[in-house]
Amino acid sequence: MARERTYLFEMQKLIRFAALALAALFASPTHASTLPDGQNKADYLAWLARDPGARAEVLSFKSYLEAARVADVVPTWELVRTASMWRECDGPRFEVAPAAEWPHIATTLAFVRNHVEPVIGGVEVVSGFRDEGLNKCAHGAPQSAHRHFFAIDMVPTGEVSRAGLMKSLCKIHDFRGEQYNIGLGFYSGVRFHVDSQKFRRWGADGKGASSPCNTGVFG
Repeated sequence: MARERTYLFEMQKLIRFAALALAALFASPTHASTLPDGQNKADYLAWLARDPGARAEVLSFKSYLEAARVADVVPTWELVRTASMWRECDGPRFEVAPAAEWPHIATTLAFVRNHVEPVIGGVEVVSGFRDEGLNKCAHGAPQSAHRHFFAIDMVPTGEVSRAGLMKSLCKIHDFRGEQYNIGLGFYSGVRFHVDSQKFRRWGADGKGASSPCNTGVFG
């Protein structure tokens, strides 16, 4: 009974927050221009308000993360962001990965909590699980670690230079990456990729030879 009451209480909170966000979304004429990517927290809450099934899935996912002791690494809502190209690809902007894939992201989040954030500070997740169609349209590799929720793309929340970010992450990967089977990739700016599918690293062109960890060229 206690678990059921807790679940219902959490569901009611999500419904209230989502309803408020949805009302604010339609009340604000500047929303579309100020939030062009359509994947911020207000958009997420509006998605929950429209979809009772999504609310139930998010609650189950959040409960899993809490049980796995990784719920405090990043906000749960960031983990259901799909791909930045969701609009161009006509794909979902938010999606909860299948439950069978959740243990994969738990390992990745443990690595981020234990080794990434202590060095570079907080991070924001900008892309997580992608279904097959969205992954293909967004130019992901056919066997992309995003497909099975091993991977998250992130940006630092604090002031970190591109060169400083690369140097720090490469050192972390050298010392701890193999222990967690970590894949480490770099994109433009300070966006980077971490997954726990396989130990490897690559640069902005997707090739291992161009990884700054291998070339020693940062920036």
